[in-house]
Amino acid sequence: MASRISVPWLLAGRLASSTGRSVTGASSTSPLSWTWRSAPRQHQRRLYSAGGSPSGNKDRVKFWPFLAVVAVGSAGYIGLVNRRKDMSRSIEAPPTDAGQLPAPAKSTPTFSPSDVTVVFVLGGPGAGKGTQCANLVKKYGFIHLSAGDLLRAEQERPGSQFGDLIRDYIKNGLIVPMEVTIQLLENAMTEALSKAGTSKGRFLIDGFPRKLDQAHKFEDSVCPAKMVLFFDCPEKVMEERLLERGKTSGRADDNAESIRKRFRTFIETSMPVVEYYEKQGKVVKIDATPSPDAVFAKTQGHLTERLGTDF
Repeated sequence: MASRISVPWLLAGRLASSTGRSVTGASSTSPLSWTWRSAPRQHQRRLYSAGGSPSGNKDRVKFWPFLAVVAVGSAGYIGLVNRRKDMSRSIEAPPTDAGQLPAPAKSTPTFSPSDVTVVFVLGGPGAGKGTQCANLVKKYGFIHLSAGDLLRAEQERPGSQFGDLIRDYIKNGLIVPMEVTIQLLENAMTEALSKAGTSKGRFLIDGFPRKLDQAHKFEDSVCPAKMVLFFDCPEKVMEERLLERGKTSGRADDNAESIRKRFRTFIETSMPVVEYYEKQGKVVKIDATPSPDAVFAKTQGHLTERLGTDF
């Protein structure tokens, strides 16, 4: 005959185990009133056992579902970390364009300083770097490479995947990723020497490096610089020159807003480059406020002093 007994819920499992009786249902009047029914011990099962194992055996808990969940979760986390690393690398170094940009890392520079002379030409926007480079080309036969001109040409090149990127950087007065600029310079140097049919040459690289990491990367992968020409000019004078040039240049960055952004960028990023080379004794500082002819006369004197009369 069935008997009724009220017990706390947490003790129900223990009573079922010790008495060999199973819980069949709860009283309609009290959730803690349960009906117990006798059953042969050999057929008794513990209803609260995870594995439904017979009484007398140790409870068996199946852990493999938990292990599977942990394994899947770990694999997903590792995949997420790797994707974030790939995204970070893609931002720092843009993808290549038809095998041209950028070149893979090299153990030695492409050009030897015994064959190729590289002179960096630095100065704020509007300091007159382009004018002085044109004079040096006529007088000494330098090959003039303007980093800005190469970038502007690349942004207009049909099919260039970097066109929009370069256009946005230049318009906002920002520095284009160095992998792009350095590869464009190396390509231009290689092309110039190939056309001349020689492995020796002298290059004026105008407006580069704009940052210290660019200087290190260029010297490690392309060619060490012989010296740096730094044309120093007050910001007010440079702004007046650029605004005047903007009337006819058609350049998107020859406007007041872009000019001020370029000034800030130059002070924050390019001046450390000048200071770095100055510590190596490679910088020739030239006052760029006089007339272009006067500035060129000073430039000639410094070049002769540093490189000799027959350089």
